[in-house]
Amino acid sequence: MDFLKSMQIAASGLRAQAGRMRVISENIANADSTPARPGADPYRRKVASFTSEFDRALDARTVGVGKVAPDKSEFRLKYEPGHPAADANGNVKYPNVNPLVEMTDMRDAQRSYEANINVISATRRMLQRTLDILKA
Repeated sequence: MDFLKSMQIAASGLRAQAGRMRVISENIANADSTPARPGADPYRRKVASFTSEFDRALDARTVGVGKVAPDKSEFRLKYEPGHPAADANGNVKYPNVNPLVEMTDMRDAQRSYEANINVISATRRMLQRTLDILKA
């Protein structure tokens, strides 16, 4: 039973990291988007958080994606007077997304995802060895 419990806990980690990667992917996709009209705000970077949840069926704590909150940092301004989204001063607001930070976060999420896969693989191997011993 504990084998299945550890696999389900690791699976919750997989789901949480996959949710984090979706948010990061959205940020990267919108890194260079501009507002639809002058003076409007562009896409605002989002940050995923995690929550600890108690699963009664497992009788264990699992992880889940919590609130996806907007990043309150300032937008980037570029002087582009000919741009359709330029304000009266010729400045265009760009999202507060730094692709380097997003790629670093993506790499971190990928490593955490791989760690959870390794837990599931190791648990599966232990289960298989246990069955092999019981057959002999």
